[in-house]
Amino acid sequence: MAGSTHTVTNQVPPLVGYDVFSADRALAAAVERHLEPDLREEVLGELAALGRASGSAQVQEWGRLADENPPRLLTHDRYGNRVDEVEFHPSWHRLLGKGVSAGLTAAWDRPAGHLRRAAAFLVWTQVEAGNGCPLSMTHAAVPALRTDPDLAAEWEPRLTSMVYDRELRPARLKAGALFGMGMTEKQGGSDVRANTTAARPLAEDGTYELTGHKWFCSAPMSDGFLVLAQAPGGLTCFLVPRVLGDGTRNVFRIQRLKDKLGNRSNASSEVEFEGTWARRVGEEGRGVRTIIEMVAATRLDCVLGSAGLMRQAVAQAVHHCTYREVFGGKLVDKPLMRNVLADLALESEAATTLALRLAAAYDDGGEQERALLRIAVPAAKYWVTKRCPPVVVEAAECLGGNGYVEESGMPRLVRESPLNSVWEGAGNVQALDVLRALQREPGALDAYLREVGQARGADHRLDAAIKNLLTELADLEGVEGRARRLTERLALVLQGSLLVRFAPPQVADAFCAGRLGGDAGAAFGTLPHTLDLTSVVERARPVS
Repeated sequence: MAGSTHTVTNQVPPLVGYDVFSADRALAAAVERHLEPDLREEVLGELAALGRASGSAQVQEWGRLADENPPRLLTHDRYGNRVDEVEFHPSWHRLLGKGVSAGLTAAWDRPAGHLRRAAAFLVWTQVEAGNGCPLSMTHAAVPALRTDPDLAAEWEPRLTSMVYDRELRPARLKAGALFGMGMTEKQGGSDVRANTTAARPLAEDGTYELTGHKWFCSAPMSDGFLVLAQAPGGLTCFLVPRVLGDGTRNVFRIQRLKDKLGNRSNASSEVEFEGTWARRVGEEGRGVRTIIEMVAATRLDCVLGSAGLMRQAVAQAVHHCTYREVFGGKLVDKPLMRNVLADLALESEAATTLALRLAAAYDDGGEQERALLRIAVPAAKYWVTKRCPPVVVEAAECLGGNGYVEESGMPRLVRESPLNSVWEGAGNVQALDVLRALQREPGALDAYLREVGQARGADHRLDAAIKNLLTELADLEGVEGRARRLTERLALVLQGSLLVRFAPPQVADAFCAGRLGGDAGAAFGTLPHTLDLTSVVERARPVS
């Protein structure tokens, strides 16, 4: 007979067997809000199917195994031949295949394509974030390739395919292809104009030979890469195929894989080019302009990825506190814990609502929406990705010591949480990009003010925040030193305006009180106790 100390009580069941999409009320509401009625049944059904898969025990196990078995670099085969391959755990291929088949690279020509993809990306991130990198790069490469109609005609059908083909062979023989990207170098970092990789024109028009290196090359086992290099006419964008048309491997020396804090399932690499064949994309000397749309799309994915991580962390915290008993009652019913959970839930819903609004703007494609994206994407990328680490860490603390143990899954979220703030331009890069939009593109500010103005008069704290923001915008003297503050206010006011218009009154009231009205402390769990925090927490509870 087992001793009494072996009796297990008051333990929380795992959060599995649920619909990750439908259980996220803020996400589901945002999708419905931006969908045309005739698409609603199709898109909601598609997302619910992905949500059920994402919440299944099997798919969550794939995520765990992919994270715990990181990729391995194989520079040479058994005979000493250079092969430059990366070996992945089978779970990685299962995840990537599922992501491709779910349409995470197929947004550009589908009705409401960016909206449905954004929601799916947010859901899929909650399973395992690492495979989001090649999915994001492949999706984002399309607008850059469209600057060259011939290249777009050749590659776009493969990049937007919903078939995952993992074999390294000529792209013309593949049903689907993936793309990576290489911009940063050892000496330059975010200053891509300092790149030293050289591009020498070859006899065939539009073809070049590259010599140089990339300090960060994302997804090195992809079929092709967009890279920046110095051509005779200046910094230029190039397409580097992994396998050439005749079946031979292009010169693509993978020097090492990065040993990263998180995102461990995904291979990030340093690569060398030495006589590497490349095709020019766009005009010589206009590389940044050519690749900028790819950067903008991946920045939105950083927002979506952070929103997904926050949502999963909050879902786990609320789930734990719903079942865990302490001091004679459920933890979720304790006023102080309820305050913490509500505060976290506000951050998650604000991030989701903003991210889906931006995705819908991509689908609209009108001049007004494009202008809004110019200022809202870098502001959202700055703020949402900055908020992700403290949200995830606080959510892990809600589980107590259990949240510090790998089996809970929370440490994986914690390790992943800082990544999106660094990827595609760190915080200062985003803040400076916002300044450029303010100073050079007046239409962007007009579009932003028109957007937030739709909520004017609905909440006095939001109105005051808009007024204060206008005062800051009126004085751009020495603005660079306060660019982060200004970017933060732009993001918070935009989030507040969206929640006031679309979220339940309890959510909007709490957000405006804590984020715009100054009626909260610096830590989570310091919201005014007079708010309806029970409703806020209940809305965040992951029950389909």
